[in-house]
Amino acid sequence: MTSNRDYYNAFAEGYDARRNAGYHKLIDDQAAEIVRRYGEGKELLEVGCGTGLILQRTARFAARAQGVDLSPGMLEHARRRGLDVREGEAGKLPFPDASFDVAYSFKVLAHVPEFEQALLEMQRVVRPGGHLIFDVYNRRSLRYLTKHLFGPRKTSQRYDEHAIPTRFLTREEAIACFPAGTQLAAEAGIRTALPAPFILRIPLLKQILESFEWGLMDSRASRYAGFLVFVLQKDPLT
Repeated sequence: MTSNRDYYNAFAEGYDARRNAGYHKLIDDQAAEIVRRYGEGKELLEVGCGTGLILQRTARFAARAQGVDLSPGMLEHARRRGLDVREGEAGKLPFPDASFDVAYSFKVLAHVPEFEQALLEMQRVVRPGGHLIFDVYNRRSLRYLTKHLFGPRKTSQRYDEHAIPTRFLTREEAIACFPAGTQLAAEAGIRTALPAPFILRIPLLKQILESFEWGLMDSRASRYAGFLVFVLQKDPLT
């Protein structure tokens, strides 16, 4: 099995291609908006920051925004953006207890074998009363169906998406993994109705579907989103 570090180092070179428009811009904008609700003017940590596309957005409204990632190749691109990043693993974050107000992670924890340990680490580095924000890949979603039907996409010359573990969970399975000492504060969903990313390259459909996705993000339909987003609040007394 390919290590996650090798996979993302290989993915890093072309990772940012076409991510400043269309589908990837939409989902990163939505992720940053969810973080803004809890992190504006506060100290933030992004777990699995990659090349810094979301971190760059959150840094605009945070008092301090820091990122951590296991891939030196990804971090090289993030540093070129002038971002404050450090090498480290989700299951063993290189920060003291209670260092941040919010720890968040998108499109990462589904690939972390120690998923529950990663949540515990995010909880550890967040101050009492702070928030953990993260997504899981939803097994009850159109995105899961299309992945199942059409198979993995190529992510680099060496690898496709099957090169590393990927976990799809139901909402109930995800909730069962929440750390003790946290409570569910909010839920949202990203990519609820979009059947395939390429559709957002069609100008008229792009405007309609983007508006539709923003409207669905906080609706009950978000439970069927490709990315289920959970906001947990850490117990103020811990």
